[in-house]
Formats: sequence, C-alpha cells, structure tokens
Amino acid sequence: MRRLILAMAIVFAGALATGADAETMPEYKLVLQNHQFEPATLKVPANTKFKVLVSNRDPAPMEFESADFNREKIVLPNSTVTVFVGPLEKGTYKFFDDFHQATTGVLVVE
Repeated sequence: MRRLILAMAIVFAGALATGADAETMPEYKLVLQNHQFEPATLKVPANTKFKVLVSNRDPAPMEFESADFNREKIVLPNSTVTVFVGPLEKGTYKFFDDFHQATTGVLVVE
C-alpha cells in the first residue's frame, strides 16, 4: 500500500512540474485566416520547448500539421488549440493545413 501511495505521489508531482513548465515556457501565436497563416514565418529560439497557440478564424475546420517537427492537431472554426513543440535544433521547419495543403508556413528556429 505504501508503494502505491508513493508511486501516486511521484506521478502527481511530475504532473505538477509539467503544468508549471507549461506556464513558464515561451508562447507564440499563429492565426489561420483566409486560408493563410499569420505570420507565415514564425521565429522561435533553438533548444527550447515552447507552445504555439493556433487560432482558426476561417469558417471550416483546419489541421495544423508538420512532418518536420512531428505535430498534428485539428482546429475547429473560431477556436484555438495549444501545440507544444521542441526543443528543436536551429533550422527551418515547414507546417501546413492538411485540409488545404496550399496553406503553408515556416518555423524558423534560431
């Protein structure tokens, strides 16, 4: 029983640490409007975990996706989702709306 309580305490402490980390990590905003990402180029720091708030202002759902940094998230019309990314090495990483693949953007990691 003590082992179970100790294991639960460790898991709970880890969850609290993760929540605190999410509150202090850098945050960037990305808006999809008129089938275009704004900004189309998003600059972020290298070797840092960060979050991107992706807002969809179009009337149709979109899917924020990147094979380069391995993320995929559906964003309903007039809503916002949080996407956690990184840490990434310096470079350029593409992202797109999988439902409208001509809608693209670039993540520049410096």
